[in-house]
This record gives sequence, C-alpha cells and structure tokens, in this order.
Amino acid sequence: MTALPVILDCDPGIDDAVSLLVALASPEKFNILGITTVAGNVDLDTCTRNACQVRELAGRMDVPVYAGCPRPMVIEPVFADHIHGDSGLGRAQLPEPSHMTEDQHAVDFIIETLLAADDNSITLVPTGPLTNIAVAITRSPEILPKIKQLIIMGGARSEGGNITPSAEFNIAADPHAAHVVYRCGRPILAMGLDATMQFRASPARMDVLRGIDSETGRAVMAMLEHVNDVYVDFYGEEGAAIHDPCTIGYLLAPELFTTRPCAIAVEMSSPLTLGHTAVNLRVPDPDTSIEWVTQTDASALFDLIVERLKRL
Repeated sequence: MTALPVILDCDPGIDDAVSLLVALASPEKFNILGITTVAGNVDLDTCTRNACQVRELAGRMDVPVYAGCPRPMVIEPVFADHIHGDSGLGRAQLPEPSHMTEDQHAVDFIIETLLAADDNSITLVPTGPLTNIAVAITRSPEILPKIKQLIIMGGARSEGGNITPSAEFNIAADPHAAHVVYRCGRPILAMGLDATMQFRASPARMDVLRGIDSETGRAVMAMLEHVNDVYVDFYGEEGAAIHDPCTIGYLLAPELFTTRPCAIAVEMSSPLTLGHTAVNLRVPDPDTSIEWVTQTDASALFDLIVERLKRL
C-alpha cells in the first residue's frame, strides 16, 4: 500500500513529541513531506528546536523541519509552559540536533507543496494552534483542492475546556485561525477533548512504557512523568491526557474511534468564551464535511502506540 502523504504541523509540546515519534516510526504508513512548527505550547524557537530533537531521536533526518508563525493571527500569544515545562518537553533530555530547520518558512512550504500536488492528495495533521494552516489558506486559497483531509487536534464540547472553562488550548491560542480552517470546506476530522481526555497516561500504562528499554522509551517516560505530576498539582487527577497522538492513531487505525458529522463555529470575540467551539451534532453543516470524534478505544490505541514506539 502506498504511504499517505502528510504534513505534520505542530507545537512540541509533550504530546506533540509523542505524536511525532509514532508518525516517524511508521514509514510504511506515512510519507512525511515535512514537519512544520508554530508557536503554541511554548514559543516558536523552542517548539522548532524540540521538533528537531524529536526527529534526531527517531533517526529520521530525511524528514525536513520548517519553522512557521511566531504568534497568532490577531490576539496576543498565550503559551502552555505551565503544563509542558520551560523546555516544552518536561524532564526529557533529548539528543542535540545535528541539523536544524530548512530556510523556507513553514507557510511557504505548505503552499508550495500543496500547489505542486495532485488534487485531493495531501493530509494535513495540525496538533497545535492552526495559524500556519490558516495563513496558508488565506494567502493562497487555490491550495484547498489539494488537501485530502485535515486531522485536527482541537476543540471541546461535552468536556469543556482545558485552558479556560469553555475553550481547548489549541483553539483558544488562535481562534481566528481556527475559524478560517473549520470553514475551509475541505474534509475535517476534529479530535477534541471529548475524545482525547479518554486517553490517559494511567499508572498501569506508565508501567508498560517503563518496560521500553530504549532511548526513545526513556524520553517518553520522562515527558509523561512530568505531565502526570502537573495533572496531580493542577487538577488533582492521576493520569494525564495524551491528546495529540490520537490524531496519528486515527490515521493508523480509524476503527478505534467513533465519529459523528457536525458543524463547528468558533467564538472569536467574547472575553469569557474566546476560543470556544460550538459543536452542533444535531444539524451538521451541509457545506462542510466535519466529523467530530466522540469515542476512543483507549486500550487498543495505547497498544498501537507502544508497538510503534518500540520500533525506534
């Protein structure tokens, strides 16, 4: 089977790093055209360095990294270093990158790559704020027919928010970009908190990860131990949610997820609910194909991710 051409747009970030590792460990499934970075969990320079370190850890120097937008389209930047730590990767010590980014800006890379592609051919997997994608669409709307689908980690409905009471971080960090992307007209799979909060780094799962005796296994353990401690301190909960790998998990095994068609509107002005995703499951948008993930088979997803991490 031909590997799926993908662009991984991310803001590493602990869960982004795990998601990247799983994707980089799956060359038979993914033809990773590039990794693009955006400011989000931490500032752009740190996110970009982290992406290069993850690539180094995975031994996949064939995959180029492109630095993107350093701030949201309209609002002031917000970060999540209170969750991910100053480095963005918790307590993990990843190898020094032997090569950093390409010279080209991430938005230019996205536009150029899509314009050169066949229609309906490239899958975009954004796991951070949607700034890079929205800027590319705004600058060059002719890229839209080239996009096969977008697998987005972002939004919340029944779970409420994780950065404010009603907003998920990736959407709240750039709601104007999310508005552009969710209304772009291309097929979207929205992996919000309703699905990702079902996938936790529980003590039993941490014991399994502890048994991966490799540099990759130890790095993932250090990252997840950090965020587990944060969850106890901040939320009084055991077992941090592992959000971003759910996107790659969906592409590897869509049967592990339950989805429903929907319409999504993003709040862009209210100081109280900025970044809220109004997910309408009763009346899907007739002009846009958006699927909202409602259920995750967390046990099977964890087994799949462990199998991939053991490859590295």
